[in-house]
Amino acid sequence: MAEEITYADFERVDIRVGTVIEASPFPEARKPAYKLVIDFGPEIGVKKSSAQITVHYTPESLIGRQVLGVVNFPPRQIGPVRSEVLTLGFEDENGAIVLAAVEQPVPNGRKMM
Repeated sequence: MAEEITYADFERVDIRVGTVIEASPFPEARKPAYKLVIDFGPEIGVKKSSAQITVHYTPESLIGRQVLGVVNFPPRQIGPVRSEVLTLGFEDENGAIVLAAVEQPVPNGRKMM
């Protein structure tokens, strides 16, 4: 189990919902990944992400899908892509990533409470 944190610590992590508007293969990545462009609404805007989600998803299946992302990490350079958000998911029993998602549609940019 991870170290216990305070609610104030949790509030510092800005997790928002966004809709994938573009998804494409990322052959330059060391591990199989996709380049995602995600719309986080008017406050956050459109952001790029690199996500290692190639086992369970195709680029076509990602378009229009709402995902969760941490939007307040500093950008990270991954090969030629500047990843601006961390797209969230969980490992399945084989270590492949399954996206974290909302159960019903919500407006882009809504913060996780």
